[in-house]
Amino acid sequence: MSSQQVVVTGLGALTPVGNDRESTWQALLAGTSGIAPITRFDASALPTSIAGEVKGFDPAALLDRKRERRSARFSQLAIGAAREAVADARLTLGGEDGSEGVDAERVGVVLNNAVAGMDGIEQAVDQMHADPRTVSPYFVSSVIPNMPACEVAIDLGVRGPVTASALACASGVYALLEARRLILSGEADVVIAGGTDSAITPVMFTGLSNMGALSRRNDDPAAASRPFDADRDGFVFGEGAVVCVVESAEHARARGARPYMEVAGGALTSDAFHVSAPDPSGAGAVSAMRKALRASGTEARDIDYICAHGTSTRINDLTETRAIRDVYGAHAYDLAVSSPKSMVGHLIGAAGALSAMVCALAIRDGMVPPTINLDTPGEECDLDYVPNTARRTEVRGAAVNAFGFGGQNCVAVLRAV
Repeated sequence: MSSQQVVVTGLGALTPVGNDRESTWQALLAGTSGIAPITRFDASALPTSIAGEVKGFDPAALLDRKRERRSARFSQLAIGAAREAVADARLTLGGEDGSEGVDAERVGVVLNNAVAGMDGIEQAVDQMHADPRTVSPYFVSSVIPNMPACEVAIDLGVRGPVTASALACASGVYALLEARRLILSGEADVVIAGGTDSAITPVMFTGLSNMGALSRRNDDPAAASRPFDADRDGFVFGEGAVVCVVESAEHARARGARPYMEVAGGALTSDAFHVSAPDPSGAGAVSAMRKALRASGTEARDIDYICAHGTSTRINDLTETRAIRDVYGAHAYDLAVSSPKSMVGHLIGAAGALSAMVCALAIRDGMVPPTINLDTPGEECDLDYVPNTARRTEVRGAAVNAFGFGGQNCVAVLRAV
């Protein structure tokens, strides 16, 4: 464990319940659902026709027409969230020549995603079959996985290390840990980190429906995502972007920035079990939680809140509950455990970043958002999932769980400063 503290000083968000940080947070505390019938395409013939879409987002308000046409939606969402996070952190960029602001050469970007520009890919395939000449010359550069990170770097003019990793649904949490590593290694003073994804498309929904992964509660979208509930029938697909400004506590103090929380440490493990199902023993999740506590120098009793992966699938919610009990022992029943996915659905590459933002604001406000639609706890789901109503409680230590396809488990430990 490093003696140097790494902190979050800025937050930005575009989610199914809000187009900025504070509106998202207030909606989550109110238990507001952002799940609704799909508007991005005609989904009436599919088994699942609901999703967590970002509503009212206008990329033309952010970008000039040329940049808008040349960029994919997952990059556009990332740019919007990054601008808000940078403004929230009061981060200004200068140069090596001593001009006022942080040296842009010392600012990095870690912007992760899970499925790249799937919407652009599907559109280009249709164009290819209709008339190859209509495929954009910017098709490739708009949909490749590193593009949101690069687009954010271009938009903000930062020239430090820029990376993008794909860890399925663990991508957003890992961005924080990679940002922490870049700062502790001395490669950057500030890192703009988070996750983004926008893949509400016909092929994606057909594939996930055929897999049996999605809720089919089309007649009641707001009640479809039901983590830890006995009547859960699958997850709800969503989109969004959440971005954090990460820097050392010393650097933040020097420029008068206000920290939300410390990124104390974390861990990444693999189930080595199955391409989509979690190991029912929970061994990989347990290992990630234990290693994250150890890496951050945190005792289990010092964690007050877990922002759960909580997808609303039968196997995930059961396995995660077992893993929490295994790691935290008797203290597991003293923890507040909740899942924002009950309200926004699964934001895939952005899900873990949203959970980190939830922890930051829970620490700031002493409030924990609820798990809505939790009417009857499922079998073995016996923890305190903060059912249906937000709760006022002090949060000094928090953990984010994120588990992705392929068996990738990422856990971050976050602390008040």
